[in-house]
Amino acid sequence: MIDIADQLKAIHRGVHEGSDKTVGVLLRRTYDAAAADVWDAVTDPDRLKRWFLPVSGDLREGGTFQVEHNASGSVLTCSPPKLLRLTWGADTSIVELRLTEDGDERTTVELEHTVPKAMAGSGAGALYVGPGWDGGFLGLGLYLAGEVHDDFDPVAAADAPETRRFNAGSIDAWAAAVAESGTASADELAEAVAVAKAQYTPDVG
Repeated sequence: MIDIADQLKAIHRGVHEGSDKTVGVLLRRTYDAAAADVWDAVTDPDRLKRWFLPVSGDLREGGTFQVEHNASGSVLTCSPPKLLRLTWGADTSIVELRLTEDGDERTTVELEHTVPKAMAGSGAGALYVGPGWDGGFLGLGLYLAGEVHDDFDPVAAADAPETRRFNAGSIDAWAAAVAESGTASADELAEAVAVAKAQYTPDVG
């Protein structure tokens, strides 16, 4: 049983528009684990499948990868244990993962996902990816804390009622982040929230 409120509060969320006509989301969370351990957890396929999804390919600079039932891409930069930059589903969809040591056994993880504004529509496009990345940050936290057991199935967990409730809170948090950023109209935000609820919380009242 996870504390949904605490898990949601643990993640900082931001939405921004770039001068190069892009829209980006930024997530930040600090974990009680050394940077080398966190880096290994996010780049080792044997560990990734324990808390995220199965990933095949070559997670080295210049390599390509495929996330099972999700995006494929290319690794643009791989500088352990600090920076992983890759394409995510399209050449113009860029994910950058940054790790910063915060003492010997604490690491701050930042994930920035940037796409062309033409693809996102507006800052409201954060609702299409933000809750999914929140779920990844949740899974990583549970895994690093030793709360993920050998029989854990990330795909099944994504459909669990508890996860759907977490997703509902995540959608609210991202809607607030979009509103604060001023990057979308009220109508754009309302439409994106409806799409996100249909995707991430289809059976939550």
